[in-house]
Amino acid sequence: MTRARGTDQAPPLTHRRVEVHRGASGWYRDEIEDALTLEVPVALVYNGISHAVMMASPVDLEDFALGFSLSEGILADRHECYDLEVQEEARGLTVHLTIASRRLAELKARRRSLAGRTGCGLCGTEALDQAIRPIPAVRAPALADAAIQRALAALADHQALQAATGAAHGAAWCDADGRIRRVREDVGRHNALDKLIGALAREGGPDEDGFALVSSRASYEMVHKSASAGIGALVAVSAATALAVEQAEAAGLLLVGFARPGRHLIYHRPDAAPAAARAHG
Repeated sequence: MTRARGTDQAPPLTHRRVEVHRGASGWYRDEIEDALTLEVPVALVYNGISHAVMMASPVDLEDFALGFSLSEGILADRHECYDLEVQEEARGLTVHLTIASRRLAELKARRRSLAGRTGCGLCGTEALDQAIRPIPAVRAPALADAAIQRALAALADHQALQAATGAAHGAAWCDADGRIRRVREDVGRHNALDKLIGALAREGGPDEDGFALVSSRASYEMVHKSASAGIGALVAVSAATALAVEQAEAAGLLLVGFARPGRHLIYHRPDAAPAAARAHG
């Protein structure tokens, strides 16, 4: 099994012999070697206290831990993380973070435990009023249709893990012209976005004129994580949920979905009434 923690290392995948069943005029069986993405438990430990265990692809875990901490409101700023170390355990990986004492006190007060399945953003939330958290306001860029389509057309070329396995989500940071500047991948869509948020935070934060492109639907969590990171525009290749649109309206975030070649829907544009989605092509 190959484990990688950085983008300069081999993709986090393994290979297995599998049966291929094909049929046209009749069914027949063959065997091939197939690439499978790795999915392992990743524990996040803050100042020695275990807080969350997520199933994730074992790559870019430093970005993941920082991005998760920021998007979940555990940290308000990347500088509140003093140290971060990834350790390999017998059954998975542990990321040890040393954070500001005031943030640790707040984390203890929240008493949230997020042990759950792949990218399960709300697993372990103890009360209903914790499920829908206040969302910060953001400034949406004036995003051109051509920029969305340019980024969409280039996304597949930046997803090495998805190309090899067909089982990875991608989250890309794109500039105002639609050029892809940074991509992170993971088996979980939330994890991929957290990794991107962490990578951007390490570089000083997102450019206000850029946008995030994700290879998934736009759920409440995806919108909330984007706004928490200061991202003003989110483009998704699949649909948005009703709550995601409501949250985009509350934050002033530009929300685009069903981004496909030659067409995309604008669910919310801050300078327009949030009525019906608009089709562009």
